[in-house]
Amino acid sequence: MQIDVISDTVCPWCYIGKRRLERAMRLRPQIAFDVRWRPFQLDPATPPEGVDRKAYIERKFGSSDKIKPIHNALLKAGEDEGIPFAFEKITRTPNTINSHRLIRWSHSMGVQDQVVELLFRRYFTEGADIGQIATLVQIGTDAGMDAELVEELMNSDADLERVRHEDSMARKIGIQGVPTYLVGGKTLINGAQDAEVLVRAFDHVAAESEGAVATA
Repeated sequence: MQIDVISDTVCPWCYIGKRRLERAMRLRPQIAFDVRWRPFQLDPATPPEGVDRKAYIERKFGSSDKIKPIHNALLKAGEDEGIPFAFEKITRTPNTINSHRLIRWSHSMGVQDQVVELLFRRYFTEGADIGQIATLVQIGTDAGMDAELVEELMNSDADLERVRHEDSMARKIGIQGVPTYLVGGKTLINGAQDAEVLVRAFDHVAAESEGAVATA
């Protein structure tokens, strides 16, 4: 069963959603899952070099105090999922286009899950600037990708337009927030839903597929 996860690498709910998806898949060991991570930029207007995190928060929310309740809710949700969010370590808000290119390349090498996990972990728990090419090359290398190849690709325009096209297509089908899951190419689920919600979607898609086979 293919699951397309539309997400952004600076979206904390996407990190939480990854954990809940993993738990849901463990509850259905009889299903062979094929998870593919798809790009969505929450703020594509962020400059290539990124912006100061504090200035970004104040521009978006009016003051850094206004984000405290949001961070507190995320800290609690993260704790429940074993994610030690460390928002205080994040000093830069990056443009995420290059991180999505890295995710795209990692799929062909069979290490996409590892790359996505490392991107989330480095950004949200270590405060790494995942807009920097050096950081992305290191993440790719740590996941098992070839460092020289990743650096060469990063310093080119490889797949830049393809990633932008995928992002555009997601918006055209009505996706406005992430994470969003497309289960079996049929069922859309919006938000970092609990594992039980995802399991029900798996069962529904599986039952529909079995019914289609039975009537074929």
